[in-house]
Amino acid sequence: MSEGKPTLLVIGAGIAGVTAALEAAETGAEVVLVEREPFIGGRVIRSYNYFPKMCPPTCGMEINTRRLERNPRVKVLTSSRVSAAEPNGKGWKVTVTTEPAFVNSRCTACGDCAAACTTEVADPFNLGLCKVKAIRLPHLNAWPKRFVFDRAAVGDDEAKAIAGACSYGAIDLEAKATTATFDVGAVIVATGWKPYPLDKLADLGGDLQDVIANVHLERLASPGGPTGGKILRPSNGEPPTRVAFVQCAGSRDVNHLPYCSGVCCLASLKQAQYVKDQYPAAEVTMYYIDRRTPGRNEDVLLKTSALEGVRLVKGKVGRIEQQNGSLKLHVEDVENEKVIEAEADLVVLATGMVPSAGDDDLALFTRKDADGFVLDDLGSAVTVAGVARRPEDVASSVRDATGAAARALVAAGRRA
Repeated sequence: MSEGKPTLLVIGAGIAGVTAALEAAETGAEVVLVEREPFIGGRVIRSYNYFPKMCPPTCGMEINTRRLERNPRVKVLTSSRVSAAEPNGKGWKVTVTTEPAFVNSRCTACGDCAAACTTEVADPFNLGLCKVKAIRLPHLNAWPKRFVFDRAAVGDDEAKAIAGACSYGAIDLEAKATTATFDVGAVIVATGWKPYPLDKLADLGGDLQDVIANVHLERLASPGGPTGGKILRPSNGEPPTRVAFVQCAGSRDVNHLPYCSGVCCLASLKQAQYVKDQYPAAEVTMYYIDRRTPGRNEDVLLKTSALEGVRLVKGKVGRIEQQNGSLKLHVEDVENEKVIEAEADLVVLATGMVPSAGDDDLALFTRKDADGFVLDDLGSAVTVAGVARRPEDVASSVRDATGAAARALVAAGRRA
């Protein structure tokens, strides 16, 4: 990195981390951007559409990748993680470990290696909803545009055939993990979130085929998803005629997540539009405790609730069970003060946001709230951006990331 300029470390290359890195770099700072996955974009890039404009996130991310390509002050390390960190008087000394690069920078994404591959694995980008080749481009718009290789899934003979199919010498079957050490003036934590696990929601049918999470529906609706963009029942591949959205699935619950994740109501309202766009005759019901669509996002609520065949029912779903090829929901109908039963072909659980850094014990993450969200520690030159700090939507995360970059630059300047 360049001499005489503050160097920042950004952990996580979702929308918040990428924004923070670019904002800091465009002020003249040097930035090391570290991402565990082999591509940038985080959870946002797995969404079908943003709200309220209902446009694909690839548009916004493409602008950001072009900014990254043009800015030599940002060093991007994918398939990497911060494995050690300690204060060094002027900031932090951090060690970054990068997974073995079985596919290196010579890769042109031509696809010859995939043609030679017969082994399939669960697709991590599509949340395990389908199978993909063991060597592949992670997703259609992946950046860096480089193939990844699940080497452990492939036998030696097949691996040699795959490597032999690459005319660019981009496959290194003997690749090893590498480490690098950086001295940085400040750290921006943008480690994002993960969805609350379905297997912890057995009462809500988390173990049933036709009960999915909101993150799964984003992939089903996406043209790059496991069904080519068709919303289908996982059990039989048929279009659903009755879809139920269950809000606060594990959220605002002392037995699961005690907090509200902030965006779940809006996400379900958006996804109800996905269903109605594909299946105008479908019956869509959203069961909620409270409808939370703050500010201008109220427009999403008004638009969705006005659609024919969409009902919003104030009621808490207590149990979901399989019955005769469909799903039975037991619901406390609050407004009518009674327990009702309802049926659906497909149930979408609005599972909450769990901070990814919640269980991380690196020294950088020692200041957390009771729910595992990371807190700013300006005295130690650590700032936090996006959902690592609190549940919020994409627009809020972008604004938050700009602020985190500014705070980090100030903290780094004080220690220079």
